[in-house]
Amino acid sequence: MLTVLLHSGVGEVVAVCARYYGGVKLGTGGLARAYAGGVRRALEACPRIEKIERVPISVVVTYDAADSVERALAALDAVVTERDFAAEVRYRCLIATDRRSELAAAIADVTAGRGVVSDDPR
Repeated sequence: MLTVLLHSGVGEVVAVCARYYGGVKLGTGGLARAYAGGVRRALEACPRIEKIERVPISVVVTYDAADSVERALAALDAVVTERDFAAEVRYRCLIATDRRSELAAAIADVTAGRGVVSDDPR
């Protein structure tokens, strides 16, 4: 079972197998093949999602740049967790770790350098 999991390319997964004795003795080799086959079939049926490591950031912009910032955030697959409309617009987002500098450049571009991108302490 472990060998099938290790060579599957899937992470953060566990397999548990329960066997009810039905009168047929499989032996150690047959039992190992049955367990491995069960894990293999379960892995084939499982949906797979790529895990993306994200960091929290805060983006503060003026109201006139909010639409452009929304489009930039969507284009970079940022997950907006909170929008705060006060004197300025504050977005709290989660962005892929490797795209943080790209987001800072995009915000600077659409706000003519007036937008502020910072690490969110939460």
